[in-house]
Amino acid sequence: MQAYQGAVPGASIAVLNDAMPVYRRAYGMSDLELGVAATDATNYRLASLTKQFTAAAILLLAEDGRLSIEDGVREWLPSLPAAAEGVTLRHLLTHTSGLLDYEDLIPEGRTVQLHDADALELLESENRGYFAPGTSYRYSNSGYALLALAAARAAKMDFAALLRARIFTPLGMQRTVAHEEGVSSVAHRAYGYSRRGHSWVRTDQSLTSAVLGDGGIYSSIEDLEKWDAALNDGRLLRAESLRLAFAPATPTDDPGVRYGFGWRISGNTVWHSGETLGFRNVIVRFPERRFTVIVLTNRDEPEPYPTALAIARVFGQRITPPRP
Repeated sequence: MQAYQGAVPGASIAVLNDAMPVYRRAYGMSDLELGVAATDATNYRLASLTKQFTAAAILLLAEDGRLSIEDGVREWLPSLPAAAEGVTLRHLLTHTSGLLDYEDLIPEGRTVQLHDADALELLESENRGYFAPGTSYRYSNSGYALLALAAARAAKMDFAALLRARIFTPLGMQRTVAHEEGVSSVAHRAYGYSRRGHSWVRTDQSLTSAVLGDGGIYSSIEDLEKWDAALNDGRLLRAESLRLAFAPATPTDDPGVRYGFGWRISGNTVWHSGETLGFRNVIVRFPERRFTVIVLTNRDEPEPYPTALAIARVFGQRITPPRP
């Protein structure tokens, strides 16, 4: 972690064994301009680590009988074009919908941030897809933005409120928030940075930073420890829902990785990275060992996944090949 020390964008890491921290430390700065050091309570933009929470919200609503993962997405979002016919919530969860990437549809010159509803509006205007639903895999932020909108309609509340009511508050994740600039605030906030030559420049928000379903949550290692504990003991989701989340539902574009519901599966690990402007994060779980490494950083380099695996090896944990 030497590269994260000093007056540079920082990192917060946690190593958990049986849901208890065996190592926890913060490095560097959460705010270079004000000289604020990173801590265990620093909240980083999770980027695509958010997807596991979006998937959990869908599974909770399925447990309630408010929706089914086999529902067609047009049952909940009927304004989608005919190209979305046959796309189910399961397809969205597993990146097998074939829907277009909304980021590629953003009009040139747009300066106002998009929200989930804007992603839907962009998709409404394009009656085409990459492939027929369920026939291939393509990682899709569009899918998770639509899942957030479907969940909000099923729950009859906005998505940020749904996450707070059903996940964050019950688990005691008091400072975790699905954040929209100008709408909600982030306590102990880390600001994102990108390297420019030998310097770091603040690059904290992009056009898509306010889209919640695919990457809008801010959280800390303190709060993510509570999330990890809930995944171990079933206090939030039923056993069958957890099985669905962690089951390898589809191959991906990496032969060593399969995808569940908001989680990647590699051998004996379930994990997910989160990459966005100014932030790089990862959570790697070894479920059979009840061992987890979390690395949150407020910089655009390097990728923290190799770092998390190196930390795991220090504690005797290694990825093993999948069973035949």
